[in-house]
Amino acid sequence: MKSEQTHNHRLTQQQLQNMEMLQMNTMELEACIQELALNNPMVEPEDCPVSAPESEPDSIVLEKLRWLEENDHQNRFYQHLESAELDPIARASTDGGLEETLFRFISRQLYPLNLSEAEEQTVRYLAACLDDDGYLRVPLEDLAVSSGIPLEQLTRGLTVLRSLEPAGVGAENLSQCLLLQLERIHDQTAATDVVKECLELLARRHYRAIASQLSIPLSAVMTAEKTIRELEPRPGAVFQRPEQPPYILPDIFVEREGNGWQIRTRRGDRPFFHISPYYRQLLEESDDPEVKAYLTEKLQQAEGVLVALLQRDNTLLRCAQVIVERQSAFFQRGPQALVPLRQYDLAEELGLHESTVSRAIRDKYIQCSQGVYPMSYFFTHSAVCDPDTEVGATAARKLLSDLIARENRSSPMTDQQLSDLMAQEGCPISRRTVAKYREMLNIPIASARRVR
Repeated sequence: MKSEQTHNHRLTQQQLQNMEMLQMNTMELEACIQELALNNPMVEPEDCPVSAPESEPDSIVLEKLRWLEENDHQNRFYQHLESAELDPIARASTDGGLEETLFRFISRQLYPLNLSEAEEQTVRYLAACLDDDGYLRVPLEDLAVSSGIPLEQLTRGLTVLRSLEPAGVGAENLSQCLLLQLERIHDQTAATDVVKECLELLARRHYRAIASQLSIPLSAVMTAEKTIRELEPRPGAVFQRPEQPPYILPDIFVEREGNGWQIRTRRGDRPFFHISPYYRQLLEESDDPEVKAYLTEKLQQAEGVLVALLQRDNTLLRCAQVIVERQSAFFQRGPQALVPLRQYDLAEELGLHESTVSRAIRDKYIQCSQGVYPMSYFFTHSAVCDPDTEVGATAARKLLSDLIARENRSSPMTDQQLSDLMAQEGCPISRRTVAKYREMLNIPIASARRVR
């Protein structure tokens, strides 16, 4: 029984490692590997020489390894916490904005809780499943199936997660997020009842209807509204990175090859790093138990990262292959040829959970002959209601933009005329949809486009 529990625990650690690596983009991944190489003697970046240094006595090696362990940045990061480091606001003024991520911020709070290793890993697993707003959108039952972690253990972990900062993290929806925050401040107003029963009415500012439904004075509704407006509807938003990163390294390359497409990851078949042959040999030959224990731990860490990297590239490549297959017309003709595609469709075809697909494509870019595009760009809903007509919203907006660019500027087309013309082009959308897309493109109405 004990060995089975140990196996499950190790499985959870590897899954967590896989999830962390999967959602990293190329720049983050390379920085992570560089950091790992500084702290783990088993890790040698690909461009390092593999020849072993001259043999040294175990005592000297042990002294070096002790020095390395004492100066391990990762150990200092987790083991020497200061209260200021746990405050995201205190870090907000650093150059380049927040250095913290929501996952790391939550992980750092687990240290003083004295949780068991299995409990800590469960909370970190759940933290890795949060979306950018800090919500846990995936049902625990689905996570139990995909992770192999018992539902009871996930439920206990979620309770711990929701007790951490930022308040409201781990909620399933907006209402629960606000309720978690109200519980945290021990709210004594009618705000809790308003959130539970009248949130939609509050959004429409139907104050009298709320007062009537809850049988409370109008003044109590106004007080509750003031309390609710001070809450944070998106607790994870403060940790989000800028939408446009200052520098982009494509993760996937798509090139024409005969009648098909060649798809490869940035590194192709090249590994990010290799295991040091010198320290592997030292592990096998050393008689010092401290040396062997230290190097065994570092070898397991390095091998775990290699497994995670391999799975990351495999998942990313599989996602890219389906995208290229489903959106092949785009890679030949450009954005106007995009067809409807949902992350759910991709997940179903690959046999993955939708949340895995979401993590895989997050902040990842595809470079092709059309340019460099975020992978999320290729997912678009249908612009038309006709099930026999496949026109994506992005393609419809591109067609609309092209039609307006070619129109007679002295007699620009109305939205209805544009709707009729788009139907002739095989994209039948309503006048109202034309108006919506035109506004999204920041294109004014016909009268404002007229050139006299």
